[in-house]
Amino acid sequence: MRTAYSVETVRGAERELMARLPEGALMQRAAAGLAAACAGLLRRRRGGVYGARVVLLVGPGDNGGDALYAGARLARRGAGVTAVPMDPERMHPAALAALRAAGGRVAQAVPQRADLVLDGLLGIGGRGGLRPAAAALVERIPPGAPVVAVDLPSGVDADTGEVAGPAVTADVTVAFGAYKPGLLIDPGASRAGAVHLVDIGLELPPPEVEALQHADVAGLLPEPTASSDKYRRGVVGIVAGSAQYPGAAVLAVAGALRGGAGAVRYVGPAADAVLARYPETLIGPGRVQAWVVGPGLGEGRAGEVAELLAGDAAVLVDADGLRGLDPAALRARSAPTLLTPHAGEAAALLGVSRESAEAGRLDAVRVLAQQYGASVLLKGSTTLVASGAGVVRVNPTGTPWLATAGSGDVLSGLAGSLLAGGLSGADAGAVGAYLHGLAARRVGGPLLAHQVAEALPAAWRDTRHP
Repeated sequence: MRTAYSVETVRGAERELMARLPEGALMQRAAAGLAAACAGLLRRRRGGVYGARVVLLVGPGDNGGDALYAGARLARRGAGVTAVPMDPERMHPAALAALRAAGGRVAQAVPQRADLVLDGLLGIGGRGGLRPAAAALVERIPPGAPVVAVDLPSGVDADTGEVAGPAVTADVTVAFGAYKPGLLIDPGASRAGAVHLVDIGLELPPPEVEALQHADVAGLLPEPTASSDKYRRGVVGIVAGSAQYPGAAVLAVAGALRGGAGAVRYVGPAADAVLARYPETLIGPGRVQAWVVGPGLGEGRAGEVAELLAGDAAVLVDADGLRGLDPAALRARSAPTLLTPHAGEAAALLGVSRESAEAGRLDAVRVLAQQYGASVLLKGSTTLVASGAGVVRVNPTGTPWLATAGSGDVLSGLAGSLLAGGLSGADAGAVGAYLHGLAARRVGGPLLAHQVAEALPAAWRDTRHP
């Protein structure tokens, strides 16, 4: 599992470690890891470090110091290293001296050619995008030169992944001690490239953000035993579809049938369409362990949503079912509740603009979970899952091709099936999103929603045999 920590938490851990180490030792650890990652990239790209043209974009803080010390190590291995400062009067003095002693030089303009550019402009404390002086340097990065970001691409908010103006787009980010949320959450994650974690010895508390990996998902997936029957494995009910949107019912059932539950029960006006495609579906009301309500429901059916929420089964609420939810009623429930909004639906639930919900996705999913007393899966380029426990899960799988009609209906059915199989709301949401994204990767693009459902069994097996 990948775990991520806020700037405040990382800074606190760094202070505790620095108090036990000789002065400058922590920066040297970071620089050693950074130089090793750069050397590895240069070996893959051009066969080695010797003779490589390395450009350092240097900011005034410790981030710039890390870049200078790493540059000194590369210079001692035969690289030609040029440091270009954002502010020549505010470079880290000891690191600058080390670079010059190793044969590196300082220039006022970015060279036109480079085999590697090291982004050491801003650290994890940077906010609000790049300032003009830094942005001007970034604009002059030679086309085609690989960029390695020091701890975080400059211009990305470390705590949220927000990009509020110009920012660096890195090929590789070398993170020190811990992942930061901004490396896992878009749009920051899309700017980070491949993330390489360097262990610098930090002692950290439980994480604030985490991302499941194959082994974590495999450990959570429900497995039938020799004594299992379809009822012990869980029955999921689907209340979805309408005369206008019968396909939503079919797709939700498709996801549910491949989510591990023993049986899928459908209640709604699209029974003929569902049976025509999936004759194994049970039709009509009956006992279930979890309900999925909302995909393609249309207007005027809030009473059905309220009735399910008043019951004692787990409930996943999606799409049209999210309209007009009563936070007090949801907080009063004892059974698991999972809400699966996209950004527009999340904004309506919070009473804010869509732009606000999009810009602060991490805050939005946390506040939704707290206000509604439910687990919340916030769909988007980075899907986030929050619950009252505090930690937010970031889904690392997926593809932009999932932005297609019906894919959310498949996800709802899948996650609802996992709920029926006994997973908590947060686990069902996180595991469902993971498998959904993995299946979409298998299909490739362009894709259709039903193809994602069909690829789910293979994605399920992938987690067990990576």
